[in-house]
Amino acid sequence: MPHPVPPITRPLRKTLGHLCLMACLAAPLATPAAAQGPDVLILGDSQLTFGAGKAFVALLDMMAGTCGLEAGTTTGVIGVRSSAPAAWTARTQSGKSAICEVDPKWQVNAGVYGTLAQGENPYVQIGRGAALQFCSPETSPLGAVFKDGYYSPRLLILFFLGNATDRWANSPQAAADDLRAIMRDLPQGQPCLFMTTAPPYGAKVVAQRQKAQDNMARAFATGVSHCSFVPGFTPATIAENQGNAANFRRKPSGRVKDPFHPTQAGAQRFLALRRAAICQAIAKQMAMN
Repeated sequence: MPHPVPPITRPLRKTLGHLCLMACLAAPLATPAAAQGPDVLILGDSQLTFGAGKAFVALLDMMAGTCGLEAGTTTGVIGVRSSAPAAWTARTQSGKSAICEVDPKWQVNAGVYGTLAQGENPYVQIGRGAALQFCSPETSPLGAVFKDGYYSPRLLILFFLGNATDRWANSPQAAADDLRAIMRDLPQGQPCLFMTTAPPYGAKVVAQRQKAQDNMARAFATGVSHCSFVPGFTPATIAENQGNAANFRRKPSGRVKDPFHPTQAGAQRFLALRRAAICQAIAKQMAMN
C-alpha cells in the first residue's frame, strides 16, 4: 500500500511562497501582445466617441484605393471622452487620469469603432481588453499604443480640440509643447495626420476654439512635426455648424441638448466639407511611408 503524500508543512509553504515572490519580482513585467491593429488608427476625444467615430470609418472606407490608401485599407477608431493630447502624452497617474481612470458615473470612458468594434455596444473602458492596454506605469498612453509594436498602423490620425481649447487658446507655447510631446511618443517616421475637431453650436465657444486652433497651426508652422495638419475650423464648417440645431442632439422641444458633439449625420457633413483636405494630407503622408 503506498504511503500517503505528507501535507506541505507551514515552514515549507512559507519557503515556497518566498521563492515564488522572489521569482515574480525578478521576472520582467509582461508587455501586452501585439494588437490586431487596423491599417489606419484614429485616436481622439469625445467627438469620436459620440458621432464622428462611425463617420470617420465610413469616410476612410470610401477613400480606400484612393488618396494613397490601398484598396481594402482597414480603419479602427478609439475616442476617449474628456481627453486631450496632454493626457495621452502624460506619464504621471494624475496626468493620464482621463485615459486610465474608470469613469465614476458610466464605468466606461471610450468608444471604439471600425475593426476595433466589440459588438453592438461601442462603449468600453481603456485598460479592459487585449486591444486597449494603454496604461503601463512606465510610459504615456500614446507611447503604450506603439510600444513593442503593440499597434503598428500605416497611418495615424489624431482628432482633438475641445478639452484642449483653453490650454491652447491661452498659450501658444502650450500648444507647441503638446505637439512636441506627441512627436516624442511616435515611432520615428510614423505617417500621421493631426486634425482639429468640428465646430460646436455656440458662437462664443466657436470663437475660443478658433483661437486654440490658430495657435496649434502656428506650432505646426515651426516645423516641429512631420505630421500633416488639417484644420477642422474653416469658414465652411463654421457656417455648417454654428447655430445649426440640425447637426446636434436635441430635446423633444427641438432645443439643442448637446452643443459640443455633432451627431453622426452632422459629423458626416463636417467630414464631407474637409474630405479634399483630408485626402491631400493622407496622400502626402503615405508617400513618405
